Amino acid sequence: MVLTFLYSFPYFFYFNSTNKLAPGFTMRVNCVGSFGDPFKKLAACFPKIPNLCKNIIMKAFLGMGLLGSNFVQAMLRRGEFVHVWNRTASKAQALEKAGARAFTQVQDAVRGATEIHLTLKDDTAVDEVLMAAEPALHPGAIIIDHTTTSKEGAIKRTRVWKEKGFTFQHAPVFMGPANALDGTGFMLLSGDEKIISDLTPSLEKMTGKLLYFGAEVGKAAAMKLAGNAFLVCLTAGLKDTLTLSKALGVSLEDLLTLFGSWNPGALVTARLQRMTGADHSQPSWELNMARKDTQLFIDATQQSGDQLLLMPAIAALMDEWINKGFGGHDWTIIGK
Repeated sequence: MVLTFLYSFPYFFYFNSTNKLAPGFTMRVNCVGSFGDPFKKLAACFPKIPNLCKNIIMKAFLGMGLLGSNFVQAMLRRGEFVHVWNRTASKAQALEKAGARAFTQVQDAVRGATEIHLTLKDDTAVDEVLMAAEPALHPGAIIIDHTTTSKEGAIKRTRVWKEKGFTFQHAPVFMGPANALDGTGFMLLSGDEKIISDLTPSLEKMTGKLLYFGAEVGKAAAMKLAGNAFLVCLTAGLKDTLTLSKALGVSLEDLLTLFGSWNPGALVTARLQRMTGADHSQPSWELNMARKDTQLFIDATQQSGDQLLLMPAIAALMDEWINKGFGGHDWTIIGK
């Protein structure tokens, strides 16, 4: 026969006498035996309960946007126990069908959690949500913030929450929703090496690669902003490229063919090194010639009745350096 004993516990899971765990809603102990010995079997199961419970890590995730919700989906697929909260409650509640427990109050979401993750809008949102959650935070809880924030904000929160007895670790990401779901992309870290070492087993499951930038608190936030600045400039630059291409009758298919063979992205590292180097007197492309081409871009677009976004400002910067006497130098000198 099978005797099932339902045991009430704040965080819920199934397990049987073989210690096999699986997500669920109650702690369930299955003891199998003949009619004469079920209570002996049941007694043998009880010692397993404390040992299993102490290995359970309850997580809370605050902020169920596209990134946060997919992080949670991935956690649930790994059999983790996750409380979720969002200002718009329906976004958190949508994850209940996947196995998360949704709460309308942030204090209820963090209560009992030893690891709290955040993906919110900005510094203000992070501070407001953590302040609201603070009364219910588990003593010594670890706060892991994946929000893109200011460097100063990350530094301040690391210090303030340490003074309150908690660990705050900023861990911004170069990841889209698909990366969060698949555990790919990059997660950036900096700060106390011991803390990061302790968090690595948990965090490395969430991403494709952890990038550690040393012990400087706030360095990860700075690296995230620098990376995002490049992405913004790249997109704006591509807009100018598309505008010029339209003026010249170049199709998108033609551009894709060009960039499929000649990949300018592969030049980024070498270009950055050239720009920041000390000697620009041996040009591979003279500034005077680059300025001439830039004017061709501007003229062709204006003739079609359109305008470029970045090129006029770049032309003005080139003119400044040419007027200083650097027209015969490599054009990357404008990055000095």
